[in-house]
Amino acid sequence: MITAAVDAVARTADLPAYVYDLDHLDAHLAAITTAMRTGLGRVEIHYAAKANPDEGVLTTVARHVDGVEVASGGELAHVRRVLGAQVPVAFGGPGKTDEELAAAVRRADRVHVESRNELRRLAAAARAAGVTARVLLRVNVPGCPGGVLRMGGGPSPFGMDPAEVDACVAELPPEITLLGVHAHLASGLDADACAAQGRAVLDWAAGFAARHGIELAEVVIGGGMNVDYTRPEELFDWSAYRAALRLPERGPLVRIEPGRALTAYSGWYVTDVLDLKCSGGEWFAICRGGTHHLRTPAAKGHDQPFTVLPMGAGPGTAGPVTVVGQLCTPKDVLARRVPVDRIGVGDRVVFALAGAYALNISHRDFLMHPPPTVLHVVRAEPKIASRSQISP
Repeated sequence: MITAAVDAVARTADLPAYVYDLDHLDAHLAAITTAMRTGLGRVEIHYAAKANPDEGVLTTVARHVDGVEVASGGELAHVRRVLGAQVPVAFGGPGKTDEELAAAVRRADRVHVESRNELRRLAAAARAAGVTARVLLRVNVPGCPGGVLRMGGGPSPFGMDPAEVDACVAELPPEITLLGVHAHLASGLDADACAAQGRAVLDWAAGFAARHGIELAEVVIGGGMNVDYTRPEELFDWSAYRAALRLPERGPLVRIEPGRALTAYSGWYVTDVLDLKCSGGEWFAICRGGTHHLRTPAAKGHDQPFTVLPMGAGPGTAGPVTVVGQLCTPKDVLARRVPVDRIGVGDRVVFALAGAYALNISHRDFLMHPPPTVLHVVRAEPKIASRSQISP
């Protein structure tokens, strides 16, 4: 669960700390891209920057993927600052402001349009800038398969019903170049379910193109690859997913937009036990930091997997323990009633799967505790991230 490099750093780091093993991330991404580039058809990967916009993570990911997907003007500016102007960027997400649309037509390579109103506003921004906007229309394809998080398949703020997408094609303004369609319907899917979702989108896109007599250059089938927090050693089967897509030799470019499944496994949150107490017959380990640094378990309602590094000299306990943070709320729980061989005051606790939707989605200013240190490990040499990397 912990790489050797992370184990070494976790024993000496100023706490709390995020440790990103960039060598581990590099190898993980290499295996994914090898799997996705094997087989018929053309598949590209755009990294969903919302998963983790850390500079070291972004730079490592960019060496393997074909582009980056952003969902705000802030993410767009951050990605361009870190990765430069040459990396392809797609601008997606609902509720784009006029300022963001103006930035998108100047600094993004394509825009995922969420509504007819947004299409008209984007055309106005492109007209004002004297450019043509390259667009994919986001569709809410009916009949979405399960998943932990559902963004489509029923009433949703994301994307458009098929009839609205048809209406967009009928009124495409001259400032818009239609590249294709986009869908992201659900997350938390295994390889077979994720591939079934992708095939459903591709089938809908083929019917849409035939109905309008157009040729689609691109179809984005989203992400949604599962990360199992209950079994952190089990990875999404990228080879099985690629094969199950059953792509033809010729067809539109297929793009996926994973985030969590790319970076989650290469990040750890490290803290230490400040106090240990028994209440009502249950043991609680109170740790430095908490869910204001690692919001994932509270947001998803799971136990964040962890390893105890025995470093304390004081008494400890064995058996089920609930690990909590320093916040004045009963929701500040990182893991509940998890059996341990031993845990005590002064021990360090290393939480795995903290490389995505972790620090960047956390309410870190609550109670005004110090922010965690951020360390990048490359060839077992820890490097402290700059403040801008901690808070992009």
